[in-house]
Amino acid sequence: MNRQYQTLILGGGLSGLTVAHKLRLHKPNHRFCILEKSGHTGGVIRTHHDQGYITEIGPHGFLDNCAESREILAETGLDRECIKAPLIDFVRYVYLNGKLNLIPQTPGKILRAPLIPWPAKLRVLAELWQPPLDGEPTVAKWVNHRFGPALLPFLDAVYTGTYAGDVNRLTIDSVMPGARALEKEYGSVLRGLAARMWQKKRQGKEKATFTMPAMTSFPSGMQRLPERLSENLIRGRDLHLHTTVTSVDADNGGWQVHTSRGLFQAKNVVFALPANGALQLLDHIDPSLPEKSIPETWIASVVFGFTDDSKLPPGFGYLTPECAQRFTLGSLFSSNMFPGRAPKGHVVFETLVGGRRHPERLAFDDQTLTQKALNDVRDILQLKGEPAYTTVLRSSGGIPQLEKNYPRLLAWREKFLATHPGLQIVGFGWEGIGLNDMMKCASRAAGAIVTASAGTQQGADLKGVYF
Repeated sequence: MNRQYQTLILGGGLSGLTVAHKLRLHKPNHRFCILEKSGHTGGVIRTHHDQGYITEIGPHGFLDNCAESREILAETGLDRECIKAPLIDFVRYVYLNGKLNLIPQTPGKILRAPLIPWPAKLRVLAELWQPPLDGEPTVAKWVNHRFGPALLPFLDAVYTGTYAGDVNRLTIDSVMPGARALEKEYGSVLRGLAARMWQKKRQGKEKATFTMPAMTSFPSGMQRLPERLSENLIRGRDLHLHTTVTSVDADNGGWQVHTSRGLFQAKNVVFALPANGALQLLDHIDPSLPEKSIPETWIASVVFGFTDDSKLPPGFGYLTPECAQRFTLGSLFSSNMFPGRAPKGHVVFETLVGGRRHPERLAFDDQTLTQKALNDVRDILQLKGEPAYTTVLRSSGGIPQLEKNYPRLLAWREKFLATHPGLQIVGFGWEGIGLNDMMKCASRAAGAIVTASAGTQQGADLKGVYF
């Protein structure tokens, strides 16, 4: 068997599949191969089908505000299959003070909403005169300093929904580098935003109409995305499953990859693994690696199906900040978001448990976990009767937590890639944890291989905050 390739891709999750897709599209004769330790592609993206209910073990979708993601959908024809739930049309809630608080969709409505008292709203304006914080402040410390304590529960909810994280551990430089960059450059985030708007106006750019992205999925669930990207891969040639990478070594201008199935060689190697899996292998190449691992957390999804006599509130669902002292992290109203997620005459919602703050709750057996979650959501949603369907979905993959020293790790990666031609590092936990983050980073890495250039880290984007 010929095991010499132009590019070896370590990992068959979304990042690795994106690299393979881009190489095949832009360099059809390029000889590449994906090495995947499990028996399937797609990584943590897994859809669960049972008794007419469609639910997700991993991510529930991605926003349509990323150019690279939209490009991949168009290239694969998935843009004709995907279904969307626009954020502007679907309300979200934060559970505070014993009730669900609707979060308006537009800045003007948010300003007028009675979510926080007027003195707290005026305190937000005082951000203009707050000096930048030194060091690596946590999200909680930074938000409290810049905007006041009244916003903390809402930002807590945001990072509960995205990272299942702890705002007292996540650092602002890691999760919102764009906002941090504005603070450092202009002395104020609000002043920086105003300056950016003024610059666009001076450049003659038309004033953009306020828009919000849409959550994107597929009729059969999110697993359709990796399935489509895998369709043209030939087992034993482009894709080797059940193949565990044990080490990577430099070899005469190329690379040797040692695996459970023997030796593979290539000019280029793409680490398309979750961050900790990549760090284990990279430590062998560069023992000066500043971080040997980053923290991870896990969640379980407790799925409830009810007859539609039980009415869910309109919208996407709700999140619960830590100060609400609930057992669950929040619920996604799946049958509200996308059609066909529950049998006719039924609704389904997915309730999240665990996370960085409460990993001990995942130790409960499925029956206990289901009952505790049901007690929690029954109180919040005023549900009556018993569920027609329940199941517990536990992901095999952890969620990387972007905490202290994470920016230092990204800085190391950029220097490392500049001195190691033929290597690219992408995957879950590098430059974010969202599907858009992975498709963007992997597309850039594939472009570097096609043009035979070094991989570089992209400048900090100013990401929107969505509940």
